[in-house]
Amino acid sequence: MPSVRMCARCVKPSTTLNGDMSIFGSGGCELCEAARMSEWFYEDDECWIAECESCAVPMVVWREHNANPSDEVKTRLHEKLEKVVEEFFDFEMRIDNNMRTIPDHYHAHARPKGGFYGYGLRRAK
Repeated sequence: MPSVRMCARCVKPSTTLNGDMSIFGSGGCELCEAARMSEWFYEDDECWIAECESCAVPMVVWREHNANPSDEVKTRLHEKLEKVVEEFFDFEMRIDNNMRTIPDHYHAHARPKGGFYGYGLRRAK
């Protein structure tokens, strides 16, 4: 398992069933949790790419809980997202870096040019 810096919400102390304190809290950052709630297209030690539950477009999520990756990291993440769109979909995309609902953990969406949601996007054959 790669070394990942977790957010303070994810590692806050909590009480275990036997009353001891644990450094692992109940969680709080959905992106750190990385629950497989939708289709996943790619993952490695740096990121994972899945369909966004809210808007149905591919979304790349940096595994480090940080809202401000370096330009080099962003470039790598965006390249991986573009490759997923090329492999699995048939639409012209644009990168959307606006982290609307989870602003403290970097992620970016591959939105259709001229659009926002991905419902009904054509899949690659």
